[in-house]
Amino acid sequence: MSKITKAVIAAAGFGTRFLPQTKAMPKEMLPLVDKPIIQYVVEELVSVGIEDIVIVTGQNKRSIEDHFDKPTEDLVANLKAGGEKKKPLLDMIEKIGNMANFVYVRQKGPYGNGTPLINVEHLIGDEPFIYTWSDDFISATPPRFKQMIDVYEKFERPVMSVIKAKDNSDYDKYGFAAGLELEPGIIDVNKIIEKPGAGNSPSDLATVSGFILTPDIFVYLHKALNELDGHSELYSNNALKLMLADGKRIIACDIKNGRYFDAGNKLDYIKANIEHALEQPDLKEDLLNYLKNLIKD
Repeated sequence: MSKITKAVIAAAGFGTRFLPQTKAMPKEMLPLVDKPIIQYVVEELVSVGIEDIVIVTGQNKRSIEDHFDKPTEDLVANLKAGGEKKKPLLDMIEKIGNMANFVYVRQKGPYGNGTPLINVEHLIGDEPFIYTWSDDFISATPPRFKQMIDVYEKFERPVMSVIKAKDNSDYDKYGFAAGLELEPGIIDVNKIIEKPGAGNSPSDLATVSGFILTPDIFVYLHKALNELDGHSELYSNNALKLMLADGKRIIACDIKNGRYFDAGNKLDYIKANIEHALEQPDLKEDLLNYLKNLIKD
């Protein structure tokens, strides 16, 4: 069994829910307090041993590449001129460019989260890898990818992260998986349904925020692509359903001690900013006081 050292991040979406802000700024670069959303995803990947990160982008996404590049000479000179006071900032931005080996690929093909995978097939080879999104994540202890890797190493099968739906609207936003529970929170999947609606879902387990995939996923992605009509979208779940139909096993991992952040949604993005600000000691007290006074008013 190969060690997982590669990850693919889908980052080609238009971010239309955040227009006009995302007309020129990628949604992945929207800040959570003082750090872009995608950096939280990258940092989690690096924390579990990922060395090579392929980011699939589209037009107007150059700032993502710039962010994970080494800092400009002008910025370095400015921070050095600030002496010891600015040294922590200099160390921080220099660290960003050295977190992993970054590769960037422009997305080509039909709309849908299956297309970024086809675009990176030539870079993955015969290794298992993580596939995740650039604008949502699960803050968990231990990290969600650590939990998923542990499951992969135990069962040696593709793994999808799932969380329990909280309200009826979730059933119209996510795919849902069901199957036999092998042990608490670990499900041998036999059914995947995309956006089933509250009354038609086979379970309350929403498939969000990432997968561990094996190289055979590409065979089924091409099958799914060949089955599309001219107006359909290519989803990774399409390929996973074909795998199940072919007798392949897929394991769902219900992420423990996790808090899901969908930063591609306006309200959830605001909530994520507030929660992350409350985790910072220099902001917590003042922000709490502000929120309390705001509620009183």
